[in-house]
Amino acid sequence: MSNVTDEVGQYYAAQSPITALSGHADLFEGLPCDVDALCGVVQGIIMHHCLAAAHRIELSEERRQEVELRHVPRMLARILELDERPLTAERALDKRLSINCRDYSVMLCAMLRHQGIPARARAGFARYFGRCPDGEPGFHVDHWVCEYWNDEDGRWVLVDAEIDEFERDLCSISINPLDVPRDQFLVAGKAWQLCRAGEADANRFGLDPDPESEMHGLWYIQSQLVRDLAAMNKMELLCWDCWALGDVGPNDNVSEEDLSALDRVAALTQADNSAFAELRSTYEEDARLRVPPVVNSHTRAGVRKVHLLGVSRVEGGQE
Repeated sequence: MSNVTDEVGQYYAAQSPITALSGHADLFEGLPCDVDALCGVVQGIIMHHCLAAAHRIELSEERRQEVELRHVPRMLARILELDERPLTAERALDKRLSINCRDYSVMLCAMLRHQGIPARARAGFARYFGRCPDGEPGFHVDHWVCEYWNDEDGRWVLVDAEIDEFERDLCSISINPLDVPRDQFLVAGKAWQLCRAGEADANRFGLDPDPESEMHGLWYIQSQLVRDLAAMNKMELLCWDCWALGDVGPNDNVSEEDLSALDRVAALTQADNSAFAELRSTYEEDARLRVPPVVNSHTRAGVRKVHLLGVSRVEGGQE
């Protein structure tokens, strides 16, 4: 991995349209500076909605809608509605924002960027949830983590801000969430390459391993790959936001030209910092990949059009 350049570092240290604090910057003042402690802060204000039942918490329909907040300032406003204390005050479980893995990652990104640390959200697939007892890889579940530049080590480090002691015990997770091994979290481009080469079964990647479910397969990896490219270009959309080459289904045919473009994206999203300019231009110049002003959001209630208010192109960010 090449060293982070001024251009790369400044780009990822600046807030994005999704993480821009919009008048909430004061909430991040006085937060701890080390990543471990920041993860603790995130875990104290957020709860994964899928863990509510395990915590014996019944979510109202209003609380279930918190996963649609999308932007960090909206999340912060809701966090304060639930409990107005500083973010460093650990909330009761039923007073934590009920969202998902993408939101843990985006919130940690916002905190790191506020402190001038280059950070980005990554979309991919985790192998460390529900691995087979004999140690063989099981289902690779749709997941997001945060990736930050560790200047001392001279490398990008994957951090899973979601994994606390409760979830570690519940899901028998043995990896270090502060430095997730890259063979345990596969960025979407790696999953795409493995499956395209016939080295992995695409049906073992997705949201649901049930053979009766359609929520797995190469089409699912393709959608995740397009979201990961967007996140690397600081458009960290929701897990179910889809557009262009990312808005596909299990029965859609993909042209050879599009497959070639996706192969290139898969390589770029794993390349070192020297490929930054190409990563940016590939995203910005290709309408099949770039986030448009309106995306299709595949919510529990059905597909709806979401207007992103002119934030589909980004050069930097602001507080």
